Amino acid sequence: MVLTAQMKADGTIETKQEDLPELNPGDVLLKTSFSEVCGTDIHLKHGRLSGVPYPIIPGHVSVGEITEINGKVTDINGETLHEGDKITFLDVAETCNNCYYCLVAKASTRCPNRKVYGITYGVDDGLRGGWSQYIYLPAGVKLIKLPDTLDPKRFIAAGCGLPTAIHAVERADISLGDTVVIQGSGPVGLMAAILAKQSGAFGVIMVGAPEHRLEIAQEFGIDRTINIEEYDSEQRVAEVIKLTQGRGSDVTIEATGNPKAVKEGMQMTRDQGTYVIVGQYTDAGDIDINPHTEINKKHLTIKGSWGSDFSHFYLAVRFMAKYGDHYPFDRIISKIYSLNEINQAVDDVEGLNVMKAVIAPQDD
Repeated sequence: MVLTAQMKADGTIETKQEDLPELNPGDVLLKTSFSEVCGTDIHLKHGRLSGVPYPIIPGHVSVGEITEINGKVTDINGETLHEGDKITFLDVAETCNNCYYCLVAKASTRCPNRKVYGITYGVDDGLRGGWSQYIYLPAGVKLIKLPDTLDPKRFIAAGCGLPTAIHAVERADISLGDTVVIQGSGPVGLMAAILAKQSGAFGVIMVGAPEHRLEIAQEFGIDRTINIEEYDSEQRVAEVIKLTQGRGSDVTIEATGNPKAVKEGMQMTRDQGTYVIVGQYTDAGDIDINPHTEINKKHLTIKGSWGSDFSHFYLAVRFMAKYGDHYPFDRIISKIYSLNEINQAVDDVEGLNVMKAVIAPQDD
């Protein structure tokens, strides 16, 4: 039997025992080392995502050790995997590679067949979430073996935020010398700020709260932070304008989840700048925008960035292998929780009491 944490449609979470699966050819059973509590899990708790087949086992980005394989299985690099290997996997599964979005638009994140571990798989689908002592990985799930130099705990510190931010920064098309504003100081915002620096930005400004998150950002070398609890919206925009020679940022990336941040971020961005929206993963409401003064007259480029595909996840592993010891990633994980502490972990993430909460299912 396997201990899991399951979320119901009313947002309640409780631990339950489930059976281990029988493996078909090409299947892998993963012993979960770490999984994370993401902002998406808070949206799931409050029913803000459509198409979720509650009850579910949440936890969409995880890392662990292979305990059983049926037949020969290789990772994306063609390397044969073995029991005992430490791996991670792309949480997005079942993209068809046969539809318009997969083959023509090259936007597999919009594939209508796309399903996601911990989000759009129900308990009836088996162990398809990281808040479980074991995870079922059927043939076809995209696996990546962690390099020997990459500690699983360090990898999960970057977790979901890193591939999501890689996609956003890719969309942002940052140039050498740019000044970049990051709205949001959570894991996605922090990863986007780090990547902006690595992409050639000469100045990175983070706008967010609470203060303990901004202090961590400063430890990662972020040039300037603006605490939204100390500045109102008008003051925040004015401060960014002042810090950018009166023009505004070249690129702004929204990673807040608050619709009100979008209008503010557009105002922070210079004429003919770029504004990327990655934080609006759920429908949190509408805002009023003047298309003349805030878009057309500014000649503003606005891009959405939805989720991530395998290329972003693959780059995330490579990034952590190369730069994991260049930054204080150990500061990101505020606390490691057992499955029996899952409700406290979710409450801590929702209350912004932690930068990142990580689940270690084997501690139960």
